[in-house]
This record gives sequence, structure tokens and C-alpha cells, in this order.
Amino acid sequence: MELNLKKPICFFDLETTGVNISKDRVVEISILKVFPNGNKESKTWLVNPEMPIPAETTAIHGITNEKVANEPTFKALSKDINAMIKDCDLAGFNSNRFDIPLLAEEMLRAEMDFDMKNRVAIDVQTIFHKMEKRTLSAAYQFYCNESLENAHSAEADTNATYEVLKAQIERYDDIENDTKFLAEFSAHKKFADFAGFITFNKEGVECFSFGKHKGKLVLDVLDKEPGYFGWLLNADFPLYTKKVLTAIKLRALNTKI
Repeated sequence: MELNLKKPICFFDLETTGVNISKDRVVEISILKVFPNGNKESKTWLVNPEMPIPAETTAIHGITNEKVANEPTFKALSKDINAMIKDCDLAGFNSNRFDIPLLAEEMLRAEMDFDMKNRVAIDVQTIFHKMEKRTLSAAYQFYCNESLENAHSAEADTNATYEVLKAQIERYDDIENDTKFLAEFSAHKKFADFAGFITFNKEGVECFSFGKHKGKLVLDVLDKEPGYFGWLLNADFPLYTKKVLTAIKLRALNTKI
């Protein structure tokens, strides 16, 4: 069976220097683009992260500093990556919590705009954990009855994720073959930013989820304490969080005009 798509969807996986979304960098990215008519195209890039890859991370994905020393930087690749994912929905394994937030940081660092306004995100891991609670290798064995060779290779993980999602849809009657349904089903608690610093209250209005202003409306805090906005922009928060805060502030200013 094939996915019921209204527009292209990009399955992707990142191998990185670590798991810190704000500070770590991509060393490999693989994208499998699936079109509504079932056609596919794929591309995998090795990336020079412009920082050392820790030995313990290399032990997981096998990518060494020497292997990426002469590869292009993410900034050099950003236009090609953006062209491939533009106007597409996104999907991955643990992508809502890791791959999409880190991709957003890399794109913004490369001065490429990135947002999720007109696309949905499907996290195949969340569907798996809700239904079976296992890892990607186990998911591939469970759903596809095959062993996952080269686990922690971005290309192998990307293709396995695509195959697992199709098998999940076929296996469970209560999972719809619809990207919007799959995105909502695989979503965690909804946040305005990827890192979870800005959440929504019951009325759908942005609130801070941390610190002294936890639970307070973002607009109220920025209005009553203008210096807090400047502190947030200069502090060690993810670039996407800062982008969301700036958009909220601009929205309020435009409303007052």
C-alpha cells in the first residue's frame, strides 16, 4: 500500500555531533521525498560540522572527523536541502523532538528561513511507542519482518522509517492513511516552538513554560517587562525559539498600529 498524500512528504534522518539541539551540528542528512503519485527521490549528504565529533558519538554512527573534513558545510548545502523540503510535509523517527528542531537550528544559522506553518510533521516513533513501545530496529523487525542493516546510518534509518510507517497504517485499523491525522496522532504536547519553552493555554494563546514567568501569557510578560525580551534574545535559547518570540512581539506591535 502507498501513503495517501495531498502533497509531497520528506522522510529524513540526521546524524549529528551530539544531542544538544542548540549547540550540536549535522554530520549526515538523508532525505527520502515521496510524491502523491508514489514517485520517490532521495539524497544523502555528508556534512562538515565545523566542530569536532566526539569519539563516543562516532562510536554510534561511525562518522569520523576525517570522513567529513573535506565535505561541504551545512550552510553550503542549505539551499539544496531547502529546495528539496520546500512545501513538503516532514516525517522521521523521533523527528518531532530531535531531527526537526535541530534541522531548524541549522537552517536558521545558515540564514535560510524555516517554519512549520504550512506543513505537518509525522513522528513514526511516537506512533510506534503508542502502539508497541520499541526501538527503530525492533519496529522494522516487528512491522516489516526484516533486520535493519546499518542501523544509525542516516540512509538506512530514513528508508526503514518510511517502510515502518506504511506497515503501521496497514496494520492498525484505527490509524488513518492521512497526513494530518498521522501528524496529530504522532504529536506530543503542542508547543509554539520546538524546544518547549513556549506552550499554548486552553484558549490557544502562547505562554511561557519555564522560569519565573511559567504559565504567564508571553504578550503580557513582554508588555509589562520589556527588558525580558532582550534578555531572551541574548540568552542561550534555540534560534527557532527566538524566532517564535520575535513573531509574537511583531504580531502585537502590528495589532496596536
